[in-house]
Amino acid sequence: MAVNPNWDPERYARDAAFVPALAAPVVAWLAPEPGERILDLGCGDGTLSLELVAAGATVVGIDSSPEMVRRARARGLDVREMDARELPFVAEFDAVFSNAVLHWIRDGMDAVIQGVARALRPGGRFVGEMGGFGNVAAIATGLLAVLARHGIDGRPLVPWTFPSPPRWRERLERHGLEVERLELVPRPTRLDAGLRAWLELFAGPMLTALPQDERDQAIAEVEELLAPALRDEDGRWWADYVRLRFRARRPATAGS
Repeated sequence: MAVNPNWDPERYARDAAFVPALAAPVVAWLAPEPGERILDLGCGDGTLSLELVAAGATVVGIDSSPEMVRRARARGLDVREMDARELPFVAEFDAVFSNAVLHWIRDGMDAVIQGVARALRPGGRFVGEMGGFGNVAAIATGLLAVLARHGIDGRPLVPWTFPSPPRWRERLERHGLEVERLELVPRPTRLDAGLRAWLELFAGPMLTALPQDERDQAIAEVEELLAPALRDEDGRWWADYVRLRFRARRPATAGS
């Protein structure tokens, strides 16, 4: 499912705590209700799954990272190690929820959406947030420029896909889902752990193209390149995030 399925749960919790912390708007779009059965697609360590459980829902989580699955299960959650492109569920869930996961799936997105539509009960909803068009544009450009300095074409190594709203709408509708709400939301995000930590955590597939002894220097070059745009007057780093937030629904009847 993801380009980097071998997440380190400890490091993710330390350096990327902002990911679940900033998910309140998309959880509000989901509006979980007591008694609902919800699939958390790409649940990670289960932080947001626990919020849905606290709202009274029965939650099944899936993730392709064995480390994250173990961490989520240790928190008492029903989590299965699974590729999002191979969902086996049929008309089982009132909602499918996903936060900060879908942009990691560069190949097979149609299989993901098809599986989601199949997993939903009639009238069920698919609610999520992912990186949208323009997400981390400055960071990606800085990485590509520095890799080029080191003789590497980084374009095939970019691990993310950030669709535009029209393209995402078309994709959802192609698989029979009715789009109720879709927004592209600029959201500059403070990186308390710094840009280096973000690059090491989220841009690994690009950095590992460099020889080990060049990576520290390359990261320093990216920082130097991006500081004028992404470092504020107090020295804090910000990621130029743009999020694509959506809510779609499986029709209640075949003819609707």
